Amino acid sequence: MIRSPRAPLLVFHNGTAVLPDKLLADAVVVCKNGRITSVGHARKLPPGATLVDAKGGYIAPGFVDIHVHGGDGADFMDGTAEAVRTACRAHARHGTTTIFPTTTTGSPAQLFAMLKACAEVQRSGAVADGASVAGVHFYGPYFAPDKVGCHSQAGRRDPEAREYRRHFDTGIIRIATCAAELPGAEAFYREATRRGCLVTCGHSNARWAEMARALRAGMRHVDHFWCAMSSVASLRLRYGTPMQASMEQFVLAHEAMSTEVIADGCHLSAELLEFAYRQLGPRRLCLVTDANRALDMPPGRYRFGCGTDGEWIESDGRVGFVPGGGALASSVVGLDTMIRNMKAMTSASLPEVIRMASLTPAERAGVAAEVGSLARGKRADVLVLSRKLLVKQVFLRGENIAA
Repeated sequence: MIRSPRAPLLVFHNGTAVLPDKLLADAVVVCKNGRITSVGHARKLPPGATLVDAKGGYIAPGFVDIHVHGGDGADFMDGTAEAVRTACRAHARHGTTTIFPTTTTGSPAQLFAMLKACAEVQRSGAVADGASVAGVHFYGPYFAPDKVGCHSQAGRRDPEAREYRRHFDTGIIRIATCAAELPGAEAFYREATRRGCLVTCGHSNARWAEMARALRAGMRHVDHFWCAMSSVASLRLRYGTPMQASMEQFVLAHEAMSTEVIADGCHLSAELLEFAYRQLGPRRLCLVTDANRALDMPPGRYRFGCGTDGEWIESDGRVGFVPGGGALASSVVGLDTMIRNMKAMTSASLPEVIRMASLTPAERAGVAAEVGSLARGKRADVLVLSRKLLVKQVFLRGENIAA
């Protein structure tokens, strides 16, 4: 009998492994055939293995970004496979190994082109394509008229069943957003739930009663906490008195709900990040980039959304903002910046911070069986971080993206 040669082992060593609930010093993480086979303490290293020396730093799971629009000059709404690959490669350099490309507002044709391009890249599954596309976050166009933000107002509309069912039929959508107060929102939530999506409310001025109806219809997540969402003050403008409870109070009061923060140091203060962490904890709070095409690009003017007709935004190299008005327009940094800020600005431990950028979003998006933590059987998506949490090496399915 002819035996096929044994696949070489990939061994990470001389570092501290970051597990979901603890740090494992002097760790060894062994991978084979693109999968993690063991995580434990240092022992005699397997002969013939390919060794990755963490040099006293951290061995961490690859990050999972469930809300991201683009990078390196490309937006997922450009609607081409090359734009998807460009953005995925950019985020992989920042430690993101699993990504959910996120739509903006736009025409049905633009949305369909984006879904088709993401599906094409997902099917190819090449490490050279960058972060693995786990599915699409269908985010725009179903926003409240007064909460569109930097997205194109012309591409905003209320949910229409024939349109969104066609998009769901592509099979690529795994996360689905709609403002809870829109006519047809509950039907959208029920359909998205039936399709197995994480169902979210975003760009919304919803009050408690509307959120309660949304929860019954399957909604379980709120996009970028405190950004483009209702507040007690905004609801007073809508309803007068008595003052109404907002999305913030609803999320904090319901254990079934999760949310996300943009920890770029520009969207939210350290006090708000600490408040979100204390109130929600690392199992209900996700770190996201919400990054646009200006990530890894010089300061300047960029299109948000489709490159042909998206709204203009500006980047100063730290954050995106709407020209003239000063309103923020998503971030321009990667998840590595978010974890460094969250660690520096809050009392969260390192395992908790890494969890918020990996296992928690993976759990919420339904992909935790494959990714999100260093565990036997999961994909060998592994990062080597310095003691200062700088990304030194990125491995996708056991392959070094810099190799």
